[in-house]
Amino acid sequence: MRVYIGFDDTDNKDADRGTGKLARWFERELPAECRMWGVVRQQLLLHDDIPYTSHNSSACVVVDAARDDMLEMLTRLAVEHVERLSLPGSDPGVCVASNGDRDLTVLTDFGHLCTREVVTQKDALRATSGFHLSGHGGTNDGIIGAAAAVGLTAFGWAGRFIEFGGLRDFQEQVSVSELGEAHILVTSLERDGMPPAPKDQIHTGNWLRPRLWGHRPVLAVQKKGEGLWASIGGKQKKG
Repeated sequence: MRVYIGFDDTDNKDADRGTGKLARWFERELPAECRMWGVVRQQLLLHDDIPYTSHNSSACVVVDAARDDMLEMLTRLAVEHVERLSLPGSDPGVCVASNGDRDLTVLTDFGHLCTREVVTQKDALRATSGFHLSGHGGTNDGIIGAAAAVGLTAFGWAGRFIEFGGLRDFQEQVSVSELGEAHILVTSLERDGMPPAPKDQIHTGNWLRPRLWGHRPVLAVQKKGEGLWASIGGKQKKG
């Protein structure tokens, strides 16, 4: 069973960590029968009417569970994780769904809506009817981003990985074959270029963040020279 656990608005403007890091830390709480497949960051609408700490992004932890009856336990662990680690002044939210639940299309539609329109908590509650959605402090506005993170990640064609198979352990330059062994697909964005060869080198700028495309991690690259490529979308400085 694949479980999607959305977190949002767990930090404050003075925090030294964001929701993404809290989501990655959830791996420590997983029981032995579960494996964290990855953590995906989802970008939502930036708008003057939407309060957010820095970028209005939320995070979804994707967990593979050995048994279908583990959903309730994972939900409890996620709630305890947020209640223990969310910071003062935050408005945390948690959303949990699985591929064994009813059709997730309504959640996906809500996630897409959150990328282009200002939505409310009532909208989130309607979209998650039958799924777990809970607020854990402040205004509880985090339920909106948490629900959107689950819907967009379950869709399989949105967001970027902030954790997947030790992606943070790779060096600044890595071969295509090494990424393939880590189950990260490398694809060229060159108009007429050949796809990267297994021995070709990818320059990551010490910031390897594959996209979630086709329900799998995909690293988009552009050619920089013979046997040398660079990943697309480098890290941006805050502010």
